[in-house]
Amino acid sequence: MMKLGVTLPLIDIGGEPGTVRAFAEAAEEAGYDYLGAPDHVLGVNVAGRPGWGDRNTSADLFHDPFVLFGFLSGCTSRIGFATEVLILPQRQTALVAKQAASLDVLSGGRFRLGIGLGWNEVEFVGLNEDFHNRGKRSEEQVEVMQALWAEPHVTFAGRWHKIEDAGINPLPPKRRIPIWFGGHHDATLRRTARWGEGWIMLSYPPDETAKAEFAKLRRYAEAEGRDPGRIGIEVWVSTGEGDERDWRATFSFWKSAGVTHVTLNGSYGRYHHRRIEGRTLDAHLEALQRYRSAVGDLL
Repeated sequence: MMKLGVTLPLIDIGGEPGTVRAFAEAAEEAGYDYLGAPDHVLGVNVAGRPGWGDRNTSADLFHDPFVLFGFLSGCTSRIGFATEVLILPQRQTALVAKQAASLDVLSGGRFRLGIGLGWNEVEFVGLNEDFHNRGKRSEEQVEVMQALWAEPHVTFAGRWHKIEDAGINPLPPKRRIPIWFGGHHDATLRRTARWGEGWIMLSYPPDETAKAEFAKLRRYAEAEGRDPGRIGIEVWVSTGEGDERDWRATFSFWKSAGVTHVTLNGSYGRYHHRRIEGRTLDAHLEALQRYRSAVGDLL
């Protein structure tokens, strides 16, 4: 059975406690399986950067996802939580492992950790992390986190990390937290095939190009000795694209292509994605209700 999620449109609706709680409760009541949230720590002041383009700035609101989901886990009882995506290499690895484990415990095992590499060098500089080795360093970060979640004490000596017989407490209930990789480069597919439980795919529209990338991921998984059928695939959709008939057709295409998670995101407008016209809480609540009604029988 496919999973249906919805991203918190914080950039549009704001981040007041009552607002995010109302959105989360409505999504849970409508039958959504999980809530997604993006991540940025620092946003640039574009006043001195006239060529910045359409990337995120300091005007865009991003709650810290661990704090946000910790709050919402107390407001809900069933719906899951997913970072989409946490910029892992701009953070201390053991601290992320600790935060993720704490959230997983407090939410009753409802957390999925989506990770990415980031694109904003300003953030990395401000957080005292190296922007230029973030890809390779993130691979070691995943190994460290998986070790810290699995055992009470860890000894690890890598290129960027050294732990001497120490561990985090609490540990996640299942001694693991699902890690999903976001990105569209070949290296992302290879990392997903080796370590990930899923791939968050945004770049390709519902056509043969996406199917070709899915096939590539499955080949990489087989080369790693893993069962490709156990690696999930997530895509994003929006009610800003067509009407109910179109939404059903797109959903059916993704289902036939082997997608396991479909996330409704009405505030994302890059690549082939389209934002919804409304920017209010009511507009986004209407969108999530309409989409769930349109595709619910296809799950």
